[in-house]
Amino acid sequence: MPDDTRVGSVVEVRFGNASRRGLVVELGVDAPDGVDVVPVERIVEELPGPLVELALWIADYYGSTPARALALVAPVQRKPRGERAQPGVREGLEGEPEPARFSEPQKRAAERIVGALDAGAGGNFLLYGATGSGKTEVYLQACAAALERGLGAIVLVPEIALTPQAIGRFRARFGERVALLHSGLTEAERRDERLRIASGDARVVVGARSAIFAPVHGLGLICVDEEHDPSYKQESDPRYDARTVAAKRASLERAVAVFGSATPRPESWEKLERIDLGGRIAGKLPPVRVVDLRHEAGYPLSAPLLQALDHVVARGEKAILLLNRRGVAPALHCRACGTTIRCANCDVALVLHGDGTLRCHHCGWSEPTLADCPACGAAGLARIGAGTQRLERELAAALPELTRFRLDADTVAHRGVADTLRAFAASKGAALIGTQMVAKGHHFAGVALAAVVDADAGLGLPDFRAEERTFQLLTQLAGRSGRDAPGRVLVQTFQPDSRAIDLAARHDVAGFLAGELERRRELGYPPFKHLVRIVVAGEEAGRAEQVLAELKPGLPDDVLGPAPLLRLRGRFRAQLVAKTDRPRAVASAAARLLAAAAPAMRRHGLTAVVDVDPQGL
Repeated sequence: MPDDTRVGSVVEVRFGNASRRGLVVELGVDAPDGVDVVPVERIVEELPGPLVELALWIADYYGSTPARALALVAPVQRKPRGERAQPGVREGLEGEPEPARFSEPQKRAAERIVGALDAGAGGNFLLYGATGSGKTEVYLQACAAALERGLGAIVLVPEIALTPQAIGRFRARFGERVALLHSGLTEAERRDERLRIASGDARVVVGARSAIFAPVHGLGLICVDEEHDPSYKQESDPRYDARTVAAKRASLERAVAVFGSATPRPESWEKLERIDLGGRIAGKLPPVRVVDLRHEAGYPLSAPLLQALDHVVARGEKAILLLNRRGVAPALHCRACGTTIRCANCDVALVLHGDGTLRCHHCGWSEPTLADCPACGAAGLARIGAGTQRLERELAAALPELTRFRLDADTVAHRGVADTLRAFAASKGAALIGTQMVAKGHHFAGVALAAVVDADAGLGLPDFRAEERTFQLLTQLAGRSGRDAPGRVLVQTFQPDSRAIDLAARHDVAGFLAGELERRRELGYPPFKHLVRIVVAGEEAGRAEQVLAELKPGLPDDVLGPAPLLRLRGRFRAQLVAKTDRPRAVASAAARLLAAAAPAMRRHGLTAVVDVDPQGL
């Protein structure tokens, strides 16, 4: 190999008549006996050495393969084909100027982070403060300090929907030195941005979870915004958690990792050094009114919500309405025989959409809506519940003068996120209607009302994080209101006495986390134990449970199950869940057992997944 080859070199080697890419993970290794050595033809690119170590750690910790993990840090790149505009220019919203002064908590937070940068030993911090307390400005100040010291920075946001505002803010401060990375870019755009990063032209990288693998040389700072968000977990192999990977990469490079949130995870609250920003810089958090739907007519639009929206129109203000379900109705139900129209492939109800189709949000199955019950033939199927499309229609009928914008997975596919947000920001007397993506990190002037149309949507889920997710969603949405003027928050619910809703209405983050940590300590859930989930799926009912029952005795520590799961995409599923202090040992044992069982599983059409630190059960 060439003399300048090192760990992290991406090289080309001749195999037969074709050239193949390889990544150098170690030097000074003798070739095995009987293997002919061929020369490296050329070095394609150079990656930071710690990225190689990080990828191999991901393969080990998350039970994946080295090849799949290394592909995260060294993706195949297309050859350049002319100059293109930077995606950050196209996607970025208008940034904000640097404030004339900073609050004392902001100054102390920046000093603590910069002090850790100068010490050179790294460290992990939880930057906690109410929505509007100035966390983004602390990230910006910390990035500026890193650049002054010749270091690079990575700033993660949980979803692509948040990148337009984030990239706008960072480009306003750092200009061409900012690169954008996320899966929504074209292959050519991702290649161009990676080249800018690897060459050192771009020293600040903004992006979603995959941006944690950006080839930044001399990395000094990682900021993970909205660190509570489950979107940081990758749901395909390797099933990494970008927050855990950020902490590991910071450790390998002696960088500083800052995890920011107004509603931190119990794991972060318990384990990280906390930097407290306190309350809002401008004014107080808005008052929250809980609307008890048991005593109010009208769903999804109660009288108090309509009255509040009427004020928004009259005063030329803005409103954000959260309904965490897409479509017109989450289910169609027969009043005569009780049948719910379900997906042919999954054990879930089909969702009615505005174009008259019934769709499955798991496998993509769709069919025309039905006039009569397929089971008993009765006419007049009832629509159960409401989704964002129904909410948009009812708003149009009740308040035609209200300008409406919808932001959910259906609209994102047809109209870019940035375009929708720009139009909403420029409007008056307008409402932004959407699923959970409208509650995350957005800051728009003139938002005087934030409303949760149905706070109960996630409370009934069979997951130990259900209350945590509901509390975070309500508290985050409440923070979108009243940042630059008096604001109002309405929460519609059938369960006003729920702990999550009661504490969110009081903005009591510390109280909620104290209770949640006490409960998890007693039950052995994170952060006091790790979870490892093993899911087997097959086309034959009962077969997955049988396989898991045979695997269970070979696994260490406390293992729950096997328990059946909903059938998805035509496959019957079941799971084991291990509570452990040794996640790698459990994952390795599961991998060995599944490898031994692989021939028999293939014969029966079974597949298996091992998921370390899952975000949902």
